[in-house]
Amino acid sequence: MSAVSEYVGNIKDAVTSIFEGMAVTASHFMRKPYTVQYPDRMPVRVQDTLPFRYRGILEVDLEICTGCLACERACPIDCIVIVVDKDPQTRQMLLSQFDIDIAKCMYCGLCSEPCPTGSIHHTTEFEGADYSLESLIRRFVKDPVMAYKPKKGPETDTRIAPILNRGMTYLDQWAQPGGEKPSEEEEPA
Repeated sequence: MSAVSEYVGNIKDAVTSIFEGMAVTASHFMRKPYTVQYPDRMPVRVQDTLPFRYRGILEVDLEICTGCLACERACPIDCIVIVVDKDPQTRQMLLSQFDIDIAKCMYCGLCSEPCPTGSIHHTTEFEGADYSLESLIRRFVKDPVMAYKPKKGPETDTRIAPILNRGMTYLDQWAQPGGEKPSEEEEPA
């Protein structure tokens, strides 16, 4: 008799625990979800919520790249590959390859610090997911490009002067206690 009552007691405990678990599950069906539908249902673009100095995916401005290889040498994990050739006719430097492997990049910013012209910089783009590692290699040079040759003496080049002026404006404002990012109308053109 005790074996039968023990058997029925086990069945009763199993049914009770199943109903308790289903009650918890059913209560979650009635709650408002905590997940956020990303990115199409955000009230503000994600890029607009990032801090000013956010280090996202690297971008290269080949118009002001000197081909000095400083960024390639500074990269601790060798995710930057640059090939510079000399044009035999004009004897100027040609950038024939400038690749950045985003899959390897750890977004440390060490490559952008030694760049003399600021041609390599971080963007606010952070979505780098893809189906293959090969597609995560960003190739910036399609055809060989003439490397930028800066002028000697005071900075007079119209391509780089606005970048340097904007950088100096930020430095001047942030050097003050409580400095913040300058507003758009304060930035020089």
